[in-house]
Amino acid sequence: MRTRNTALLLIILLSMSSILAGAPSEAREKPVIKKEAFGNTSDGPVDVYTIANSHGMEVRVTNYGGIIVLLRVPDKKGMPGDVVLGYDNLDGYLKNSPYFGAIVGRYGNRIANGKFTLDGVDYHLAKNNGPNSLHGGLKGFDKVIWHAEPFTNKEGSGLVLTYTSKDGEEGYPGNLKTKVTYTLTDENELRIDYEATTDKATPVNLTSHSYFNLADEGNGDILKHELMLNADRFIPVDQTLIPTGELRPVKGTSRTRSRTEQRACLGGVHDRAWCAALHRQFSGWHDYRKTRARL
Repeated sequence: MRTRNTALLLIILLSMSSILAGAPSEAREKPVIKKEAFGNTSDGPVDVYTIANSHGMEVRVTNYGGIIVLLRVPDKKGMPGDVVLGYDNLDGYLKNSPYFGAIVGRYGNRIANGKFTLDGVDYHLAKNNGPNSLHGGLKGFDKVIWHAEPFTNKEGSGLVLTYTSKDGEEGYPGNLKTKVTYTLTDENELRIDYEATTDKATPVNLTSHSYFNLADEGNGDILKHELMLNADRFIPVDQTLIPTGELRPVKGTSRTRSRTEQRACLGGVHDRAWCAALHRQFSGWHDYRKTRARL
């Protein structure tokens, strides 16, 4: 395992727009997509895909769990570094991995008491996190082999991953066809797009579960990292990390500083849901696709 002391867990629900990676290096290369064997599971062989853009930024993604194995980006001086936590081989992910870089589903986060009611029907899930069901259950989307198709288009190069979760899998209703697209652009952005269709009503909450350390592999912890979120409220959780439903103002708490945009300094564990502040009124749901999280 590549050694890093402390990592920053950044989870952006439903849509991760981009991670800005600093100034691109001067050297330019042609975009590259390379496929290699990564190991085997009881479900079959696993591959890993290396995608590089013309600036030398590079991402490695395996079709096992859609895991981002490596994200090498240039810093402000153009020096490349791997900024995500992960293993160099498949065995590490099979033996001991807290969802490192994986696609989480059907449902990212916890479902209280491992059960829910939908359209008058009670559904019971595996309780794999104390009294609750976490990240899709015992064998969520992070532990399955996805079908992978590399591509190159005008926006960049990437990988399309597809997986069909059958009706009743991990206790969830409906056949859910899922598509996750990783795109590495020439602007040094890694974009992740999620799509899902179902033939029966079902809860869906897809996300990417990468841990970040912008200091680069082996270069210390993240205690001096600062995360800025355009959020004016957060949702408190109970003792088992289930959201209470309260929308509590961020202003005036220990999570903020007085600046134009409120900021949260991460010196401990902040397992919270944040409500985006979009500076305009919406009726109903916020449009989270228009927001950014910057590191």
